[in-house]
Amino acid sequence: MKKNYFNSLNINFFHGIMFHHFHDRNMHKKSQGSISAKEFEKILNFIGFENILDPKVFIDLLKNNKLKKKHVCLTFDDNLKSQFDIALPVLEKHNLKAFFFVYSSSLTKKPDLLELFRYFRTNYYKSVNLFYKDFNKEVINKYGKNKIDNFFKNNKKKILSWKSNFKIYTVQDIKFRFLRDRFLLKREYEKFMFNLFASKKFDYKKILKKLFMNSKDLNKLSKLGHEIGLHSNSHPTRLGDLSKIHQLTEYNTNKKILKSFVKKIDIISMSHPCGSYNQNTINILKNMKIQVGFRSDLKKKNNSSLEIARMDHSIINKYLKN
Repeated sequence: MKKNYFNSLNINFFHGIMFHHFHDRNMHKKSQGSISAKEFEKILNFIGFENILDPKVFIDLLKNNKLKKKHVCLTFDDNLKSQFDIALPVLEKHNLKAFFFVYSSSLTKKPDLLELFRYFRTNYYKSVNLFYKDFNKEVINKYGKNKIDNFFKNNKKKILSWKSNFKIYTVQDIKFRFLRDRFLLKREYEKFMFNLFASKKFDYKKILKKLFMNSKDLNKLSKLGHEIGLHSNSHPTRLGDLSKIHQLTEYNTNKKILKSFVKKIDIISMSHPCGSYNQNTINILKNMKIQVGFRSDLKKKNNSSLEIARMDHSIINKYLKN
């Protein structure tokens, strides 16, 4: 019955399942949206192992317009160490292969801090809403409550649209992302976050090394037959708003760093960070000979092989818990 429900969700255009964070009882703490190995295995069983395609098979069927309604592939974003430690053993147990999309600054000495900030807000607060409360205080102290209220009022329709499109987020989640991405400059956002770090005595340098996969991990994934692809260099939250030159730099740098870290890698896949892209992005990816690209929403049908819709794992996991 539940598998029939899953198949009914596939309306001829969503073919990817999107995963991010995993938790265990050791190094990787439970956080907002994270799942355990056991929950991961339940999701795979619910999908049906027979419906999950190897990346190479998926790309071949896509190119030849032979994907069936039930066909899906597994995708992992952001180069997270928890994926290697927790999800990979489950994949290998069932002889499944997946796409792993890497934002390359995570492999350097100066990674984008998006994941660090997420770790902080989900591990140093009893609830994410308490973090939002402190963060909003920082913003209001600088800009005033009236200005922030007017910002949310002016963006009410967009916030509701986001809620409809990205059902995994609460209204508070979306409001935080709107402040972060559409109101604040990046340097302002980072300053507010470091203020909160100080208030919680958070030693972020120790955590950074634990968050991401390294060269050894990625080479193992590649050797095992998993597909490693692009996810930009610095993971801009609104990449589609960047200039064509800026976008080109993001993906060229992404590809260059990945090829330097992973031996004999042929990069033909990608996923759009935060689902943000425009026609310039599509043209850049085509010129780079990328064969398949994934976005992070289900609302719009696929316009091309570089805009394949994905379902977030949390939607399935929520159903399984009901």
